[in-house]
Amino acid sequence: MITLSSRAARQVQTMRTAQADAAKQLRVFVETGGCSGFEYGMSFDLPKADDNVFESEGVQVLVDPASLAYLNGCSVDFDDGLRGKGFEIKNPNAQSTCGCGKSFN
Repeated sequence: MITLSSRAARQVQTMRTAQADAAKQLRVFVETGGCSGFEYGMSFDLPKADDNVFESEGVQVLVDPASLAYLNGCSVDFDDGLRGKGFEIKNPNAQSTCGCGKSFN
């Protein structure tokens, strides 16, 4: 399961309203890269047959099976303050993370 903070959910809903295709949902995924081996990604996408679908704070979150192995139990927050990082994924499965907060292993 992946959870969103209320701030993250509000930001996703704001961004989603600006999308042309209302059927697209938030996708959270992992791909190889970054300075620690894996990198987080987020996009708006149509659901696929093998996706895991979670709902948090009124937002549907899509996760492919391969990414779920790395992301299960994660929480997503959003910080837009003076030193805000934007979206931040807190991953209890990560052994280490990079200073940028976008990559892990």
